[in-house]
Amino acid sequence: MRVATELRRLREAADLNARQAAALLGVSPAQITHIESGLAGVSEKRLRRLASHYSCTDDEFIDALVAMATDRTRGWWEEYRGLLPTPFLDLSELDHHASFRREVAILFVPGLLQTEGYARAVFSSRVPELTPEEIELRVRHRLNRQRMTIPYKVVIHEAALRIRVGDRSDSRAQLARLVELSQRDHITLRVIPFDLDGFSRASSTMTYVGGQLPKLDTVVRDLPHGSVFIDSDAQLSAYRTRFLKVEAVALEPEPSRDFIHKLAKEL
Repeated sequence: MRVATELRRLREAADLNARQAAALLGVSPAQITHIESGLAGVSEKRLRRLASHYSCTDDEFIDALVAMATDRTRGWWEEYRGLLPTPFLDLSELDHHASFRREVAILFVPGLLQTEGYARAVFSSRVPELTPEEIELRVRHRLNRQRMTIPYKVVIHEAALRIRVGDRSDSRAQLARLVELSQRDHITLRVIPFDLDGFSRASSTMTYVGGQLPKLDTVVRDLPHGSVFIDSDAQLSAYRTRFLKVEAVALEPEPSRDFIHKLAKEL
């Protein structure tokens, strides 16, 4: 889908319509439409020809698109195809291509840091209710996603640490898990306490996923109807700035770890 989006943007920047682009390749306009809708793949040869016709001279960007378009990796997430909604698979594939990850969490502990019990409690609270089989599939998928080892910076608001999505034992186990994970080399965890004066930038969650190049970064927003992927340059720039501002006022990693440990003791 991201390759499709970028090819459409290149075509529009070249001020060509789908019919004109199709003529350059010697294919039907419908085939260009299918490629730009993510309904059909595109070969390296055709992708490079299109980029040339669109006067794109950014070789690094073109190479990155080719790598994404021709990646034939059968990821672990394919075992869930037909069993889980497509956005779950999209998230897994996004993880696969990611170079780093940044996240701000307000009401829930991020999925990549959740314990099995916490994840099960989150999915069990969904409306409409999920069947036990659907819950187990989602929990298993979420735990599989946690195998990522790319650099991961996460800022968690105190609200997410205090809200009990399960029972007291689930919360205690989740906080202990956060302390453990915060000591891993690829994870940098910071906390925003309630008593931070005048801070409103943490009013919404965000997940910022780094691509092979900055222009291939993606922001994921979770909404009631599902995940939304954001990739426009202006919005990416705004979210990068937002994360830096949130990160700058949050507690440093060591005080954050102490803060979480203190909350766990209160339980």
